[in-house]
Amino acid sequence: MKDNPVIAVVGLGYVGLPLAVEFAKQFKVLGYDIKVSRVQDLNKAKDRTLEVESSVLQEVLTSKTAKKGLNLTSIPDDIKEADVYIVTVPTPTDDLNKPVLTPLADSSVTVGACLSKGNIVIYESTVYPGVTEEFCVPILEANSGLTYNTDFFVGYSPERINPGDKTRTITKILKVTSGSTPQIATYIDELYAKVITAGTYLAPSIKVAEAAKVIENSQRDINIAFVNELSKIFRLLDIDTKEVLKAAGTKWNFLNFTPGLVGGHCIGVDPYYLAQKAIEVGYDPEIILAGRKMNDSMGKYVAEETVKLMINRGTTIKDSKVLVLGIAFKENCPDIRNSRVIDIIKELKSFNVEVTVCDPWASEQDVKKEYGFDLLKDCDDLNRTYDAIILAVAHNEFIQLNLEPLKHDHTVVFDVKSVLPSASVDARL
Repeated sequence: MKDNPVIAVVGLGYVGLPLAVEFAKQFKVLGYDIKVSRVQDLNKAKDRTLEVESSVLQEVLTSKTAKKGLNLTSIPDDIKEADVYIVTVPTPTDDLNKPVLTPLADSSVTVGACLSKGNIVIYESTVYPGVTEEFCVPILEANSGLTYNTDFFVGYSPERINPGDKTRTITKILKVTSGSTPQIATYIDELYAKVITAGTYLAPSIKVAEAAKVIENSQRDINIAFVNELSKIFRLLDIDTKEVLKAAGTKWNFLNFTPGLVGGHCIGVDPYYLAQKAIEVGYDPEIILAGRKMNDSMGKYVAEETVKLMINRGTTIKDSKVLVLGIAFKENCPDIRNSRVIDIIKELKSFNVEVTVCDPWASEQDVKKEYGFDLLKDCDDLNRTYDAIILAVAHNEFIQLNLEPLKHDHTVVFDVKSVLPSASVDARL
């Protein structure tokens, strides 16, 4: 266990890149990603995720020495000199909401082929308890020929990246750590403590750290599901949900959650990982799955409520024109992974509605590849009126956008995020 280890970060997305950059300020870091185009962009100091500024990325790329700096590659052999491997690949779900561990398995094969005696492998990907030791370790052993906890060691330190958040950046979020032996756990904790200024928390075991991560977002998911259900009830009662939450929020211990679409790489995915493990051990996770069912229903609900309002205005639904503002999973962020705005779009199209989607943050190419439709990127290109406008994502550009030129006398405005003045909208969650 070296005082100045060479660190390899496997996976250079929203999680891996910021982590690699921070470590590269103090250590020699080998950044690896299977996407050649991603590595090429990063070597030009261009981060399409917008998580790392070009100037910061350029600094660690050009300040390389034998002991620090960032080296980027898509060639597995280039990371063989590492002492510590940190795996930050995505852990998505499939169409049936089952965990997909393929990226984790593939990266473990890659790392296993690079391992040498004394190496440490740390996983940051969100998983259910047991995955690190029961799923990943056997792959590492099989591909390295080495023995776990004798020749190599592992740890788990769950990522807590919040895409698009420029206040709670990676160094300012407390880091949970763990290791496969007490000595390794301490080493991993001290290693992260060198770059995480907010501090670290050493969990007593890898499974505890895995479980802590997966319940963080499950808890949030369930609370949002509750207020989403309240929103549906209060709309039937003709009560403004936002005003109800403001009033209830005056109590000191009221939890501040707001209704909306729940997507992205964490909250809309992680509960399914915990649910899967619970089912495997014979427990039916009713509350977790009920929360997921409620939150997954919200896109369809918004579309149906919009159509009802259009009908009440006398609009012929077939071939009507609806503008959806936003496709990213959250505001002021280009991340479209698991965006539930697509549920609104699909439901509207089932009514034979012509849908235009505008998002100045998202990538046209990524949207076409992921969701199969053409994205309008520039708000200035919105040059007609629509029968309905749905503000699905609270980008700053949309909050400042003058909707009046886009409306006619019977246009319906549905504010999913409750950010527009109440007098200017017809409905909101």
